[in-house]
Amino acid sequence: MNTPADDTRYAQSHASHAKAQQLMPGGVNSPVRAYSAVGGSPIVIRSGAGCRVTDVDGNEYVDYVCSYGPLIAGHAHPAVVAAVTRAASRGASFGMPTEAESQLAEAVIKAVPSVDVVRFVNSGTEATMSAIRLARGATGRDKIVKCVGGYHGHADALLVQAGSGATTLGVPSSPGVPKGATADTLLMPYNDLDAAAALFGEHDGAIAAIIIEPVAGNMGCVPPSDGYLAGLRKLCDDHGTLLIFDEVMTGFRVAFGGAQAKFDVTPDITCLGKVLGGGLPCAAYGASAEIMNRMAPVGPIYQAGTLSGNPVAMAAGLATLEVLREPGSYKRLDDLTQRLADGLIEAAEASGVSIQINRVGSMITPFFTDKPVTDYAGATACDTAAFGRFFRTMLDQGVTLPPSQFEAWFVSLAHDEEAIDETLAAATRAFASV
Repeated sequence: MNTPADDTRYAQSHASHAKAQQLMPGGVNSPVRAYSAVGGSPIVIRSGAGCRVTDVDGNEYVDYVCSYGPLIAGHAHPAVVAAVTRAASRGASFGMPTEAESQLAEAVIKAVPSVDVVRFVNSGTEATMSAIRLARGATGRDKIVKCVGGYHGHADALLVQAGSGATTLGVPSSPGVPKGATADTLLMPYNDLDAAAALFGEHDGAIAAIIIEPVAGNMGCVPPSDGYLAGLRKLCDDHGTLLIFDEVMTGFRVAFGGAQAKFDVTPDITCLGKVLGGGLPCAAYGASAEIMNRMAPVGPIYQAGTLSGNPVAMAAGLATLEVLREPGSYKRLDDLTQRLADGLIEAAEASGVSIQINRVGSMITPFFTDKPVTDYAGATACDTAAFGRFFRTMLDQGVTLPPSQFEAWFVSLAHDEEAIDETLAAATRAFASV
């Protein structure tokens, strides 16, 4: 089977990537895009519309990357494009307040149960880094807890046994991170409440916060087990610790109010991103007024950003949330993703391939294993070579997936039954290649 590296179908992508490698590390600006885990070299995208992208060679694909989650309305949604165009025509950035910031803030506060006051930033990494600083400042404690395989951006304190691209590249931590930066970061397995309780027993009175993806998305999609999130909530309450939900991926994705609304567990601090910006750089962290008013300029905890609250990003976010408010949006996403899940299982079984499908709303990951995947250890035990073969065949068949076993796929409102069925036809052929 041909790969993007040697097939003339991908000649321009290959040439473009070769040039990029001379200009940027690995030819990319985010590591997983380099296709290291799946072989070959990446396709280079020229445009996107609806649920499809087109590469520089003119090949069209049904897209399940969706910018790793933000494009829940699809590529170049007319309402989002119109909103961005209007905002940009008035000025791209001011370094001064705009009403758009308050409008999006109000929408977030109405939607997300834990948020009474919100601060916008530019990336998920900024949001989680700031949330950790806030939690430490609010509690006067230093230690934080994260899950093995949980990825919360590339801030030093959080880049310990991280998932996502770090796992894809086989680099669970990173040179350049001082030992002191991670000395107060404690690790626990995802979905293991006993392990969390043991940490509190060992470090009682010292833990500022637990930070967790309520639905793990950076080891592939792994849902919380029954009672797990509620159990963490009780542990935090019992020990004076703040619970941070990293909903950069799940916010407005698995439900309009995020995973906290879906699972009815309210954290102390919430981090948001991806869907919030409608495809533009935008993220946020929020909490009660009591907690958030510890941030400068009201309180002593400092955080700032020149482009935070950028008016063009605010416009994209507002337009995307308006699309999601349309009746039936989340049922539509759920139905389409269930159709995809059912079809993948059927196609794999027909080819004698063992897979496990994990799904929460419109997040889905097929794991190449015959055992349930409930944590990082289960995810990393999967057959990544089989996933690589599957990925390359799907690409050749006109379907683009996240190039790692340890990433979630995303379905958008722009997908339809025809696109799902096209995907399943490709999957039938791809499973045969595995």
